[in-house]
Amino acid sequence: MSSKHKTVENLRFGEAIEELESILSQVEAEEIDIDELADRLKVAAELLELCRSKIRRAEVEVTQIVQALEEADVEAGEEKDS
Repeated sequence: MSSKHKTVENLRFGEAIEELESILSQVEAEEIDIDELADRLKVAAELLELCRSKIRRAEVEVTQIVQALEEADVEAGEEKDS
């Protein structure tokens, strides 16, 4: 990552994906100097972990929202039955 980029942990999901795609393109095109390769792959690994973490967090939040909506539906149904 260049010095212009945010640190890995401050990247948004889309930014992290873009950076991963950039690294992948450079590796596939053999544009990365062998001396820089290990550093770029380390950044890629950090980006992957960041993306996985964000996905896990989003899954938990979505599950909580769905459960809250389902509970609200059940409560609304119970109120109608009363």
